Amino acid sequence: MLRAVLWLLGLGALAVLLGGLALGGALLYYGADPRLPRITSLRDYRPRLLTTVVDRHGALLGELGQERRTVVSIEQLPPQLVQAVVAAEDAAFFQHRGLDYLGMLRALGANLRAGHFVQGGSTITQQVVKTFFLTPERTIRRKIQEVLLAQRLEQQLGKREILALYLNQIYFGHGRYGVQEASGFFFGKEVAQLGLAECALLAGLPQSPQRLSPLRHPERAKQRQTYVLRRMAELGFISSQVAQRVVAEPIRVVRRKRPYLGSAPEVMDLVRQRLLEAFAADRFDSLGLRVQTTIDGGLQLAAREALHGGLQALDARHRWHEAKRRLSDPQQRRWRRRLGRAQAQVAPGQEVEALVEAVDDRQRRLTVDLGGRRAEVSLDNPRYDPAGVPLLRRFTVGAVVRLRAVEAQRLVFDPGPQGAVVALDPRSGDVLALVGGYDQQPGGFNRALAALRQPGSAFKPFVYAAAIDSGRYTPASLQEDAPAVYGSWAPRNFDDTYLGPVRLRQALAHSLNSVTVRLLDELGVAPVRELARRLGISSPLGNDLSLALGSYGVRPLEIATAYAAFANGGRRVESRVISRLGASAIAQSETQQVLRPEVAYVVQSMMQSVVTEGTATGALALGRPVAGKTGTTNDHKDAWFIGFTPQLLVAVWVGFDNPRPLGRGETGGHAALPIWLRVMREALRGQPRLPFPQPPGVVQQRIDPRTGLLAAPGAVEAIDEVFVQGTEPQQEAPPAEQVDPSTVMMGPPGP
Repeated sequence: MLRAVLWLLGLGALAVLLGGLALGGALLYYGADPRLPRITSLRDYRPRLLTTVVDRHGALLGELGQERRTVVSIEQLPPQLVQAVVAAEDAAFFQHRGLDYLGMLRALGANLRAGHFVQGGSTITQQVVKTFFLTPERTIRRKIQEVLLAQRLEQQLGKREILALYLNQIYFGHGRYGVQEASGFFFGKEVAQLGLAECALLAGLPQSPQRLSPLRHPERAKQRQTYVLRRMAELGFISSQVAQRVVAEPIRVVRRKRPYLGSAPEVMDLVRQRLLEAFAADRFDSLGLRVQTTIDGGLQLAAREALHGGLQALDARHRWHEAKRRLSDPQQRRWRRRLGRAQAQVAPGQEVEALVEAVDDRQRRLTVDLGGRRAEVSLDNPRYDPAGVPLLRRFTVGAVVRLRAVEAQRLVFDPGPQGAVVALDPRSGDVLALVGGYDQQPGGFNRALAALRQPGSAFKPFVYAAAIDSGRYTPASLQEDAPAVYGSWAPRNFDDTYLGPVRLRQALAHSLNSVTVRLLDELGVAPVRELARRLGISSPLGNDLSLALGSYGVRPLEIATAYAAFANGGRRVESRVISRLGASAIAQSETQQVLRPEVAYVVQSMMQSVVTEGTATGALALGRPVAGKTGTTNDHKDAWFIGFTPQLLVAVWVGFDNPRPLGRGETGGHAALPIWLRVMREALRGQPRLPFPQPPGVVQQRIDPRTGLLAAPGAVEAIDEVFVQGTEPQQEAPPAEQVDPSTVMMGPPGP
């Protein structure tokens, strides 16, 4: 009997020895792995941090990066939060050296009973190791590495340092990492300001952030908070009476309103680009900067809504998203045969016609026939169906619809025209709003910065500015409005009517093509190109007379910046979107005097006539002094309005991405100006009504409107006109009965 006992004891000792040797060998083997990270790297803690992008007033526009985290020091953590986390996650944290052997044995028993890994028995130290260095896989190799690294971590760092790492790194749900972000998200306060109830709630979340979210599952969150409070009482951190009192209180969470979040993808793209230029790409996710922009969040939203509303109104006027006509049964059969031959293959981007076969109002979609082949068309898009009108009132079986192929099997209604809005302060160049399209997406094509489109008549102010700057012309100078031929080119007025001799002020106000081309021919193309360059037009400009009518493409932001000089006393400003990058302020560029102040004022005065009596009278609804210019290109492919007050300039462009007519009557004054008006009304609400300041070097004279000469004393029809000093007329107009009718404007100009 004794021999058997001794034999069993020896066998047990041998098993323990062999097990110890095996464990030691495993520890040596996995511990020698060269891929095992060095634990001292935690001293150089560089977590993933979001870069926050705010507007000029500090309101959040967006965030860049993968993990929303704000790092805080251990000194900023409330003692009760530390106690709550220890109570919830690792009661023996301050006693063990990285490993809780009893906890590991309990977890081992649970795993053996389950037949697979169900518990880890991990300490806070082990969780830090897993979070920073190891993959989430559950293998023997990874568990041994976790044990080794936990021991090394305890040797290298103090307990408070380990806790700080844990609380800054751990995930709390809703995209929030670290206690500072979680505290702001759930309670609207800094982590240092948290009370006991809030500390206990946060401490319980890391176990299962989604399942225990107080926003989505308040009952579960309350149960978990109660558990943490009772554990704190059991460990002596708080009294049982305090725990019971807090348990009886309801959970109180708040959500900070962030109305501008996501409103400026165009700006986020610009900030991302700037950061990638300034920092290495591999540092991007750990920058954690606060980037302040020049954007006004409220105006950004207003500009986007104005563009949406304007384009939807344009859609409705031309029925881009409605049936074209209804076919009878015989017509449908013939149509299908024709469609089958013409649309056997549909390539992405191709426009096609289809017959409506079924209308599903509940799913907001149509089933269409492409000629022997069916497809479904979703209308679950506010632009396709902005008013929510029942589809059966818009579409019937047998109706013909015009569609565009996104993919070979996916069809949508023609996306319709696009647009861009730029709002800037002409005094500083600060961009206050930037909208690059109807449905702008991050990384998408930003039309405000990149769309190279013909400005049409919106280019004419540069021609008139060069004329005034030359000293040879004034707003009162007469120019012949009549057809003319230049080589093989015969420019025509928009409405094909001509007025004879007109003053330059009227010619610009009513956008007379013949006068502008004649003026450019007399000036020469070079001075106009050079002036446009000085003002800020950087896109290539041609060397022919069609330049007068805006035949060469410009981008919305650059022409807005160039116009700013007319509102800014002839000083060129460089536009900017970023005002502060972290702790570094981005200085405004020095303004350059590129046009004499008196010339800029006279041209701006002429542009006021565009609003008071010309092609942009709709802007009068703003109820304050406005100067600007409409632009409409051939066949109504592009529509512009660029208008400004002394404190704000807004440029609006509307057109198809692939240029084609917007539709009959869609001029700059009809398609673009209403969008401009909505933006300006929002921006200037409550702002003072400012006049355009008149600089020295400008004189005002009473002139005869028929001849542009000085008005005779007491003349009834005399009007006021402004001149660059020294260019005002010196000759008095003859009496009306002595004026040659062929040399003066006969009646008011047409629309």
